[in-house]
Amino acid sequence: MAMPSRITRLALGAAAAAFATATILAQQLQYPATRKIDHVDTYHGVRVPDPYRWLEDDSSSETAAWIEAENKVTFPYLERIAYRKHFQDRVKQLNDYAKYSAPSHKGPYFFFSKNEGLQNQSVLFIQKGFAGTPQVLIDPNTWSQDGTVRLGAFAPSQDAKYAVYGISKSGSDWQEYHVMELATKKTLSDKIEWVKVSGVAWRGDGFFYSRYPAPAEGKEKASINENHLVYFHRVGTAQSEDALVYEDRANPQRFHTLDTTEDERFALLSISERGKGKDGNALFVRDLSKNDREFTPVISTITDDSFGVIDNVGDALLVETNRGAPNWRVVLIDPKQPAESNWKTILPERAEPIGGVRTAGGKLFATYLKDVATRAYVYNLAGTLENEIALPGPGTAGGFGGQRDDTFVFYGFNSLNVPPAIYRYDIATRKSAVFRQAKVPGYNPGAFETKQVFYTSKDGTRIPMFLVHRKGLKLDGNNPTLLFAYGGFNVVQSPTFNAARLALLEQGFVYASANLRGGGEYGETWHQQGMKLKKQNVFDDFIAASEWLIANKYTSPARLAVQGGSNGGLLVGAVINQRPELFRVAIPQVGVMDMLRFHKFTIGWNWIADYGSSDSAEEFQALYAYSPLHNIKAGMKYPATLITTADHDDRVVPAHSFKYAATLQERASRENPVLIRIDTKSGHGASSLTKQLETTADIYTFILHNMGITPNLTGTH
Repeated sequence: MAMPSRITRLALGAAAAAFATATILAQQLQYPATRKIDHVDTYHGVRVPDPYRWLEDDSSSETAAWIEAENKVTFPYLERIAYRKHFQDRVKQLNDYAKYSAPSHKGPYFFFSKNEGLQNQSVLFIQKGFAGTPQVLIDPNTWSQDGTVRLGAFAPSQDAKYAVYGISKSGSDWQEYHVMELATKKTLSDKIEWVKVSGVAWRGDGFFYSRYPAPAEGKEKASINENHLVYFHRVGTAQSEDALVYEDRANPQRFHTLDTTEDERFALLSISERGKGKDGNALFVRDLSKNDREFTPVISTITDDSFGVIDNVGDALLVETNRGAPNWRVVLIDPKQPAESNWKTILPERAEPIGGVRTAGGKLFATYLKDVATRAYVYNLAGTLENEIALPGPGTAGGFGGQRDDTFVFYGFNSLNVPPAIYRYDIATRKSAVFRQAKVPGYNPGAFETKQVFYTSKDGTRIPMFLVHRKGLKLDGNNPTLLFAYGGFNVVQSPTFNAARLALLEQGFVYASANLRGGGEYGETWHQQGMKLKKQNVFDDFIAASEWLIANKYTSPARLAVQGGSNGGLLVGAVINQRPELFRVAIPQVGVMDMLRFHKFTIGWNWIADYGSSDSAEEFQALYAYSPLHNIKAGMKYPATLITTADHDDRVVPAHSFKYAATLQERASRENPVLIRIDTKSGHGASSLTKQLETTADIYTFILHNMGITPNLTGTH
């Protein structure tokens, strides 16, 4: 074996010194003394201690004191890292460019959002006619001093007289709806509260929406995630006058959401029951043109099959479904004769799963996933292929929808190393043209390369993974690498651009995005292979990705970091329990860490369809075997771990991360730090761009510090 050069020896020596410093800092950490209680639950004859159960009460003064004590360990640790300020500044610089959404329109108006660069919230603009002058319609940055109040729903009426907009505070999933008169930009007195898991479905001078009952006096919002109600609100009236359209008190954990077709003829009621483990939905319809008072079933029974109405074609409904088609298909269903034998196939199932289907200009726009990359096609409403839309390359595209009389549509495209661009597609000429192209300051796409690789998981399944890094990368096993994945809920982990990520790539990092089972990359079959009793497949896929990166000399265990959020936070927690020696750094964000009690909090029961439930003896055994909280080994050398959560996360409540952090700090060896970063006035996702970038900078700082890497702070601007 050849001896390393003098320069290499110096670099390795500096890295070793930095690594040693990080280890010493970890050993000097004094974690808060977290009180333990003698609490034991029994599941199907198995006794399971839960000594930190009291941390589930995130409104108690004791929990608040614990949060403060943990942050007093975490933030001083980060502040002592000399280059933290560099990464804070760098991620801001990289994100300081104009970002636009694709335009949409109703009536004479076009709408789009724009962020000048570092605004906490994007601003919504309106313009009259495609060539009109844009004017500010809603600027959420004016709603709070700290920028943590955001715009949620925005839905103009079909005649463009009114629009409903939603307000969400501090990252919460709860929204408050208001009504604006578009011609005058005046917000009316209408105020709709307790909205969650809801659309806005216009019908004439009012709209349908979904909400929960108001909480009893003195109760928190978290106590009212049952009995999902559908109401109709007429513009200009008080919420107390809203008409109850649908409820089902016998099944309090069902979701009831309502939509209307573009012509407002049909009201479409979707009912799901994920709390009982069903992954699909039932579908009911009312013909509003005939003043039907009752919903009639199109799909009367909730199973694992999903049905989504794209629009109506005359008297029939155009429906996207995975019934009998794991890769999805589009069928035409007559609501008067809804039996499956009467369905007409418009787009049959293909080898590639459907990514999405929308209508515009009398056409069907369908996207498919070819090994995770988007392909886009145009069909007539009878399902005859007219043409493929040529995309710039392998990447992620979306949009394409519009109104029936549109002559053009917009779509967005980006990839791991291609910044977002918005294209205008002319339906008649079948041509695309760049409408807006993001210009990231100082970014040279030619300096980086993206590739897709395939590796073999434990059971022989072929898994795709995208890699992006500087050109000319040496495969010497010494490249710092960040591996990211999700693997659940039929979510497709698409290859998309992230400007902040450049701060790592320019330091020589490899970024790897693995497309694990449990997602929707290869249709419903792929999803089901990572659900419930088969969830271990997801962890095996992630571990195999790590082993492939190491075996192919992209990196080594000393230079490998792993990151995931929400279901991906669960993923990271599970794999560092199972294979801690593979990873140097772990970043589990807002993770589902207590797999025995997740369904006890807010709408956690909604995830039973993907995870199963500890109420089932068989599913309990599977959950208990991988639950991050319950499989932490005493004395084990865990990777340097930075857990992130937020005080207003009402989706994956912070108790998951609180109990996990306390347990890991108690049991892990003291060789590597175990820290929890608890944000305030933020939720499951960052409530503002400032908070998002601050968290990102701290994650990058933590990763480099614990890899023993001193970043190059010159030549990166």
